Amino acid sequence: MGQRDDRREYARPDRRSRSSSRSSNNRPQGTRLTRRGRVLVALFCVAAAVGGGGLAVAAWQNGADKQGTPRSADGSPGAADGSPGADGRPEAAAGGSGTPATPGASDPDPASDPAPGEVSSDPPSRERVPDASGSRVPRTGSGAFSTARVSGRPVGSGSTLRRYQVQVENGSGIAPDKAAAEIEAIVAHPRGWAKHGRGRFQLVAGHADIVIRIATPDTADRLCGEAGLDTGGELNCETGKGVVVNLRRWVQGSPQFKGPPAEYRHLIINHELGHALGLGHLGCPGAGRAAPVMMQQIKGLEGCRSNAWPYAANGTYLTGPTL
Repeated sequence: MGQRDDRREYARPDRRSRSSSRSSNNRPQGTRLTRRGRVLVALFCVAAAVGGGGLAVAAWQNGADKQGTPRSADGSPGAADGSPGADGRPEAAAGGSGTPATPGASDPDPASDPAPGEVSSDPPSRERVPDASGSRVPRTGSGAFSTARVSGRPVGSGSTLRRYQVQVENGSGIAPDKAAAEIEAIVAHPRGWAKHGRGRFQLVAGHADIVIRIATPDTADRLCGEAGLDTGGELNCETGKGVVVNLRRWVQGSPQFKGPPAEYRHLIINHELGHALGLGHLGCPGAGRAAPVMMQQIKGLEGCRSNAWPYAANGTYLTGPTL
């Protein structure tokens, strides 16, 4: 047993030496690869083939177009993948890690192009009239009106309830609901008609006895003209169909009125509702006295002081000579 094992021990180096001498006769020295070496070489070749194929695809995708402009991986003009950056290193491709690729010159500038469907709220073709504060009022609008969607409770006393509705011309820049809320507060003011037994009023969104329309100057002229009234782009009017408020007066007030536009709006509503109550125009009762709301104060005060309410603070009705 021991001798047989010894022969095996010494047989192996003899076969290696014979194989080495046989290979040395057929190949140059140093070119024989072991099995492990052949496996490593094969793996290296596979890796090189995969990497080479990727580079070939990238090179095909980034080929120059007909004008010679390099194209990025998505086909859009821009820097080719792998082009050197400022530090000599390849820049990252768009969508990869690192610095994003710079958009091509043909890409639109998002700051200069409006979003699809975006419309200017103040088109330059629309003529506007500046007021004293520098804001501008459109001279004309669409001619269509939007109705306020708010309603209120009746205010005042009397047997007759007058329901009123507020409409605003589209494109005027006035919110219908906001205007309606302001008019409701004017009607319910302690110095107004309702608080002194001259009638009951209620803001409604549906059927109404009186329609108060806030309209651009041109539209106001048209609506008032249908009733035979000449408002000249400046005045308000009351027609058989309701009250027409000139947007210019609503926003700017009046140069004859010594008060802010918000106070002048009290005069507008009180004057026109006075017509709805059957009252006519009045004149100045005397120099230095408060002008009646039924006086056309915008045409001149005739020595009176401008005033926006039918009643004084003590409840006295502010009247004047009938015209």
